[in-house]
Amino acid sequence: MSNLELDPQEIRCGAEAGADGEALMGREVPLGGPRAMTVSRTLPGVHRRLIGAWCFVDAYGPQRATMRVPPHPHTGLQTVSWLVEGEVLHRDSLGSLQEIRPGQLNLMTAGRGISHSEESPETVLHGVQLWVALPGEHRQTGPAFEHHPALPVLAGPGFEAIVAMGSLGGVESPATAFSPLVGAEITVDGTCEVPLSPGFEHGVLLLDGAVERLEAGPLVYLPPGRSALRLSGRGRVLLIGGEPFGEEIVMWWNFVGRSHDEIAAFRKDWMEGEGFGAVEGFDGAPLPAPVLPTTRLKPRGRVRQPFRNV
Repeated sequence: MSNLELDPQEIRCGAEAGADGEALMGREVPLGGPRAMTVSRTLPGVHRRLIGAWCFVDAYGPQRATMRVPPHPHTGLQTVSWLVEGEVLHRDSLGSLQEIRPGQLNLMTAGRGISHSEESPETVLHGVQLWVALPGEHRQTGPAFEHHPALPVLAGPGFEAIVAMGSLGGVESPATAFSPLVGAEITVDGTCEVPLSPGFEHGVLLLDGAVERLEAGPLVYLPPGRSALRLSGRGRVLLIGGEPFGEEIVMWWNFVGRSHDEIAAFRKDWMEGEGFGAVEGFDGAPLPAPVLPTTRLKPRGRVRQPFRNV
């Protein structure tokens, strides 16, 4: 999924440590025309911009909608597509053509550059689109695509967790990851304790149902130091996390880079048809890149400024 904003703002980050229980409130972002869907973007947020290497979280649905995201570029990141309900067709400049359904993982590594599209018929759509920032030593890696129709499950009293990315409680996903992290869908049925890596910071998002201390909408940030996540109720939640990302990055439109000049070069290449390949089979033109802001983009750290506890 793309950032389709016509005037994307620089995503600025500070370098302060987190507070317990920070609620990252989403903002509504429309994707496409009048019949398209609206997503709730909780990451990057007003204050916090990364959770581990996770740098982007769009949640959508359940809503009846048509997804139509024309070909667009990415650099320096991985896209992680996760559905709770519906179906989405992925095309990319490597020639990949892959439908994704609930419980399956589509993982695209942009590296030095890739382009892709996503679309669906009018149907009920419910899911999340996430990005993972690639660390410096891997951000120029070659583009790649993976589809994982079956993923490992961690089960314990009162819960089952599908491990989509990284590892959780000793269960490891087969998907390629370039930094220590976790991404999992947890089904809660009663009261449970889900094991966590104390060195990770985490984010928790309610997908459906009713789980105590979680509301529909916000992504709840948890700082490092926790060895377990206690949940109670009946529903599904998304868990993301990882070691705090120590690098400063520039995020603008669909690019992750390290400087203004690098982002400007990515934009120029895309507009001139260089470096990102072509997506075959999509009925429509590629997305043009927005105009760069008049001020220079600056690399920033993990958070923008100090924030209050909630």
